[in-house]
Amino acid sequence: MNKKNWTGERLETFVFNQSTIEHLHRYAIASEYCTNKDVLDIACGEGYGTNILSKIAKSVVGVDISESVIQNAKQQYQRPNLTFSVGRADEIPCKSGTFDVVVSFETIEHHDKHHEMLREVKRVLKPGGIFIISSPDKKFYSDIPAYSNPFHVKELYESEFRSLITSYFKFASFASQRAGYFSVVLPENPVSMKIYGGSYNEVSQLPKLGPVYWIAIASDNEFSQKIEVPLFEGDSIIKKFKTEAQDKIKRSKPYRLGRLILLPIFLLQNFFNAKPKS
Repeated sequence: MNKKNWTGERLETFVFNQSTIEHLHRYAIASEYCTNKDVLDIACGEGYGTNILSKIAKSVVGVDISESVIQNAKQQYQRPNLTFSVGRADEIPCKSGTFDVVVSFETIEHHDKHHEMLREVKRVLKPGGIFIISSPDKKFYSDIPAYSNPFHVKELYESEFRSLITSYFKFASFASQRAGYFSVVLPENPVSMKIYGGSYNEVSQLPKLGPVYWIAIASDNEFSQKIEVPLFEGDSIIKKFKTEAQDKIKRSKPYRLGRLILLPIFLLQNFFNAKPKS
């Protein structure tokens, strides 16, 4: 993907920010369920997550609506058990009863065919297969911060998301997610946990944090409903982001012009600093 043509709709591997941490954490959770399994990543986007899962799964299929994205994924990620196809979430181009696990992260809010998508997911899953999905919580993602994502068509409130999932699956486990320099995923009824924040001047206990996203794992068969991998450390990603931001500033014309203007001053400083003292 050309950085100049990036719209921000999909997460790309040259992006290092909070969304990077959030997305990688979800794939870390999914990896707990995909070992030696046949897996579908619907709305796989750039394909980095599909590739991650292919390293532990029996087979993985990545499907996305964008032909150009799929062509790029095919070129970038090549493994014997990994394939990519063009398709829609509400018209999955796969045979019925094919997959042990279907994952779909930050997909459902990009369209309004939610029931059509869930019916398709049930169709391609093997009996008792597992569906892992994430969705932004409209209250905390959009309403409270007064934010409108131009790429989102229909966001769901927590109650709507729960109702949708449980109307198609007999069993479901839900967890909330939010990220700072880390991503944390909490079960529905977590043990008591104090959260502190602050600065050099003061630290204090924070009120309970509302979820920005919800994650669900669902199936028609009973399964271990405890969602593992509660934390995803993001310091290295933020460090990479800061380094790239600094490099971008240094490559900018205003920065280079400023350096050129100040060059005589730097040379004089070096001259006097290097001059031996009498």
